[in-house]
Amino acid sequence: MASPNFKTIGLIAGNRQFPFFLFARAARDQGYKIVAAGIVGDTSPLLYFSVDKFQYFKVGELRKLFEYFRAHAVNEVIMAGQVNQDNLFNPAVKLDAEFQALSDALRDRKADTIFAAVADRLSKEGMALLDSTFLLKKYLAPHGTLTKRGPSVNELKDIEFGLTIAKLMGGIDIGQTVVVKEKAIVAIEAMEGTDHAITRGGKIAREGAVVVKTSKPAQDNRFDVPVIGPRTIQTMAKVKAACLAIEAGKTLIIDREKTVSLANQAGICLLVA
Repeated sequence: MASPNFKTIGLIAGNRQFPFFLFARAARDQGYKIVAAGIVGDTSPLLYFSVDKFQYFKVGELRKLFEYFRAHAVNEVIMAGQVNQDNLFNPAVKLDAEFQALSDALRDRKADTIFAAVADRLSKEGMALLDSTFLLKKYLAPHGTLTKRGPSVNELKDIEFGLTIAKLMGGIDIGQTVVVKEKAIVAIEAMEGTDHAITRGGKIAREGAVVVKTSKPAQDNRFDVPVIGPRTIQTMAKVKAACLAIEAGKTLIIDREKTVSLANQAGICLLVA
């Protein structure tokens, strides 16, 4: 149960572990009452056991979402986790009048454009969208080499090259991850997400690929914060990738102990620049 001195916060939860494993636990530990909105087809039902209120919504049910939060006196909201981008092109997804009006007004359909528009609508409904890391600072990556193995000279060259490319790609809101081998760009993350980009790039590189994941130059921490975890390392191990470089203080690590352990087992270097 929430603390008697709780403050209510709304949670729009996507997929992966981020929404319920990190934020929900941290929020409840600090006395927040959590009113969670899950997305059908994306959000794990296990979130139910970590929050005070939980209800599923279909993609496009924006008005129902607003009404749900208002009914539970929510005036602060965070977004956590990913939403399946396939929904953008799924003819079965029906937008309500609220979401359709928002969609019609978009200048493009990039993820940040859509989420920023949702944030603006939340604000007009009297609900502030907060920095999604505001309770999670201890999960942000610390500077240094986290694994037993450090990067080789050639890997450092690829990391330096990859950081430049990743920032350029992030600057035009394409993605946060690039896969590099011998200063050749073998994959750039687009709508498919980090794991698919790693798999695609790893197959081309065959082995020894370097993965670089960064924040965007104008990163909006209200949504789309860079996240890695055990699944990232497992994906890299499958394609025999060699090194993962992320940014200190800007990337969340889910289950750091397990992530580092898996990297050590696979001989993968995890560098935080």
